[in-house]
This record gives sequence, structure tokens and C-alpha cells, in this order.
Amino acid sequence: MYAYFRSGDENYVAGEKELFFGIDKIYEMYIYYLLMFNEVRTFAEFRIDENKKKLLPTEADLNPNMKFVNNRIFQLLAGNKELKKASDDYKINWGGEQDLIKKLYYLITEDEVYIDYMASEVKSKEEDKAFALKIFKKVIANYEMVHHYFEERSIYWNDDIDFTCSMILKTIKTFDEKSNEFSRILSLYKDESDEREFARTLFRKAVMNDELNQKVIQKFSQNWEIERIALMDILLMKIAITEAREFETIPLKVTLNEYIDISKFYSTPKSNGFINGILDKAFDSLQAEGTIKKVGRGLV
Repeated sequence: MYAYFRSGDENYVAGEKELFFGIDKIYEMYIYYLLMFNEVRTFAEFRIDENKKKLLPTEADLNPNMKFVNNRIFQLLAGNKELKKASDDYKINWGGEQDLIKKLYYLITEDEVYIDYMASEVKSKEEDKAFALKIFKKVIANYEMVHHYFEERSIYWNDDIDFTCSMILKTIKTFDEKSNEFSRILSLYKDESDEREFARTLFRKAVMNDELNQKVIQKFSQNWEIERIALMDILLMKIAITEAREFETIPLKVTLNEYIDISKFYSTPKSNGFINGILDKAFDSLQAEGTIKKVGRGLV
């Protein structure tokens, strides 16, 4: 919405195309992150082999701790058929980025999560899963070189990292004793037809009813000059009002809380309180006049 209105191009079909292009790109980042586990594991194997070739190898070099390399979650991802197909289809790999992988590996090995894991005598898939989750959340997901890599490859990805990382954690949590190379990884949508239609309708209706939504916001921000309100705040409120009007089964409280949360990420520190106040009044007014109607259990 921000890009659409800032572009000055009123072709909402092109704007809608950009919207879905940005959404679909999220899945590519998801694949990149999943592939990273095996890249780091492969580099660890390489280091073990290199250490064995030293002129004067130590006992640790000759009999290395293989726990990291043999991590069952890493191995599941390395052999996953669906991940391999997605990698091939999207032409995604970490080829040419070995310096990044090497630095990430050494960053992992310096972390206490890794040190404790390697020192533990427990050997189970649950421990391997717990380690994979912890090391991803603490090190991999926060690695700035990876963020920089994504930022250079797509302008869309900077905003999508948190969501993508949540997908990675969900994927790892699905692996259990029955998991194998045919285990499913996540899809971008739970229900593609419904969720794409939700995004399409929300975008189209917000664009079509822009002037109407502007008047609603102006009405309930009488102490403010509309030109002095942050553009992002205005856009978020317009989308929230659109959602409240167009989607009868979404509770108003859910819509209100969602856009307040989004404002914390995209707008100013004080925006959430301002947006909360305006939307609360707007929703009450629109509901009283019958513009907002809710159906379903607990909503009528």
C-alpha cells in the first residue's frame, strides 16, 4: 500500500502484482534458511577432514566430536526430497557464499549453546531438535551477514525476516521420530485460495475506498491536521477500516490489535496509541451506523 500510493501510479493491477510478488518471495527466503543448516554441517565435515590431514594432528583432530555433524535434524534437512525439489525449482543455493558460511560456522562454535551441546553425553533426536531450535534463534536468525545478503538480493526481504524465521522454527518442531526424507516442509499458505483472496480483496478494497476511508480518519482526528499525520499511520488505519468493513467474520478486536502491532514495527513509537484511539472511535461509529457488520458465533 505504501509503495502503491508513493509511486503515483494508479494502476492497482500492477500494485496487486507487486503485492503477490513480494509475498511469494518470502518462500524463497524460507528455502535459503533451511538449506543453510546443511551448508554449515558440510563445512564442519570439511574442517574435520582437514584437521585429520595435519602433519601433527592432535588426539582431538584424529578422534573428533561428531555430534554437530551427526545432528539428526541437520541430516533430515540435508536429505529432504521436498526441500531439494524446491531448491532446484527456485534455483536456490549457497554456492559462492562459502566465506559467509565459514564465518557463521565459527560464530556458532563460539556460542555457549554449541559448547554445552557438544559437551553433553545425551544423544537423542529431541536433544538434536532442541539444539537446532536454540542455535537458530540465537545465532543464525540474528546473523547480520545473512541479513545483508538477503537485503542485497531482494528489497522485499528486509521486512520478512521475522516471519520467515518463525516458519523455520515451526518446520523444525514438526520433525519427530517418524520423520524421514519424505517429510513435508511448510507451504507459504495454509489455504492458498482463501489467503490469496484475502490479500487481494484487502488491497483492492483499500485502494477503491481510499477517499471514503480518508474522510473517516479525518472525522475522528479533528484535533490533528491530516497532512501532519504520518503517512504510514494513515495507511495502516485505512487498511484496518477496510478489513473491519469487508471481512464479516474477523472480530473487530482482532483487527484493532493486529494493526496496533504492525504500527509498532513500521511507524513511530507513539503511533500505536494514536492509531488505537482513532480506530476505536471509528469502529464504534461505523458499527452504530451499520457500515460494519459482523456475523458468526460471538460476533453478532
